[in-house]
Amino acid sequence: MTTAPETSTPHPAQPLPRTFTRDLAAHDGQQVRLQGFVHARRDLGGVQFVVLRDVSGITQCVGSGLSLPLSESSVEITGTVKAHPKAPGGYEVQISDFRVISAAVEAPPVEIPKMEWNVNPETMLDYRVVTVRGLKERAALKVQAELVAGFRDHLITEGFTEISTPKIVSAGAEGGANLFPIDYFGHPAYLAQSPQLYKQIMVGVFERVFEVAAVYRAEEHATSRHLNEYLSLDVEMGFIDDEEDVMALQNRVLAAIMVRLRERAGAEFALLGATIPEVPAHIPRITLLDARALVTEKYGHQVGGKDLDPEAERLLSQHYAEEHGSDFVFVTKYPRAARPFYAHPDTNPDGSQSTDITRGYDLLFRGIEITSGGQRIHDHAMLMESIAAYRLKPESLEGYTEVFKYGMPPHGGFAIGAERLTAKLLGISNVRYARAFPRDRHRLTP
Repeated sequence: MTTAPETSTPHPAQPLPRTFTRDLAAHDGQQVRLQGFVHARRDLGGVQFVVLRDVSGITQCVGSGLSLPLSESSVEITGTVKAHPKAPGGYEVQISDFRVISAAVEAPPVEIPKMEWNVNPETMLDYRVVTVRGLKERAALKVQAELVAGFRDHLITEGFTEISTPKIVSAGAEGGANLFPIDYFGHPAYLAQSPQLYKQIMVGVFERVFEVAAVYRAEEHATSRHLNEYLSLDVEMGFIDDEEDVMALQNRVLAAIMVRLRERAGAEFALLGATIPEVPAHIPRITLLDARALVTEKYGHQVGGKDLDPEAERLLSQHYAEEHGSDFVFVTKYPRAARPFYAHPDTNPDGSQSTDITRGYDLLFRGIEITSGGQRIHDHAMLMESIAAYRLKPESLEGYTEVFKYGMPPHGGFAIGAERLTAKLLGISNVRYARAFPRDRHRLTP
């Protein structure tokens, strides 16, 4: 009996591992496999050029005899890396194999490589599902992602616990009419304008808490600095002495955020021609009353209303940048009329409680307010007096006020608008471009 000789079935060749465009320099002279989108294309007859975009950047690929798909098609390219001084990143890929993974069925409504934020902003937002792929657009969102990560990571190192609070509520945290009403199974309810009341309650649980979540403001603004849905970075901390503890924490948080941006988002800042600010070890402070006087005396600007108007914010920031070398300034000691009912009253020089001034503050950055914060009322009797003074209905706030019957410590906090801070960091003139899918006075899509 004879045995047939053993035969082996050859294994198919293993595909090359995927290489990202940012890593091409490490593969000079080698064959690589890229996957991404057709960012741009040129057909010069015998030679075709494809600019491929992946999550890490773009690179130029060169081949011949290719049947090029429409821009934004997803493709796979295999080829050899060669140094080229005029190519993006200094290297190009000479194509040996070109495969369409998923072809675009029509041309994009805008030429993504040629997009500019100031050309036609409404068109850019109308087609946001595609325009958000642009290099500058995604750079802004990458910066915001790193900003949020820096915020979160630093607070955790300081012993804070991340929480999640309801976004469907029975009453607003700050009163007023800027609430979006909804029908909650036949009962009136609202989209939360702030997690303020809940994060204060959670101080009684964890002492130090934070949240990263969307908030909703039914304000009929149609400006370059307002959104009706935005990402709020909220912080609350217990056992403080006064608002200075809160401002000191925010100072440290901002410094940590900028460190992370330098480490993780330098390329995005370079692409957008923006600079990462230095955060002073002690951000300068000025009272609201003194701030109003300064912009009037130095710049001749008369401030109307109970707060600083946008021009006053710009001028005050200009003063601190020129005279103190700081892009940041805390404006402190806000009047009661300009703060919500839970703002803690300040103390008069004689030790009595002020009836006019609170321990609330705003933080200005490069000419615009990016934060409101301060110490909150923690005494139950004082809180009930404040609710009455603001002519609010105590019964509508019972779920919040109840916790103050049970030994709440002195506490305070702040909230940063992530989109507004991102926009100012990057020099983006309209805050809508600092959110992937913005919601403003006139926009519900995409």
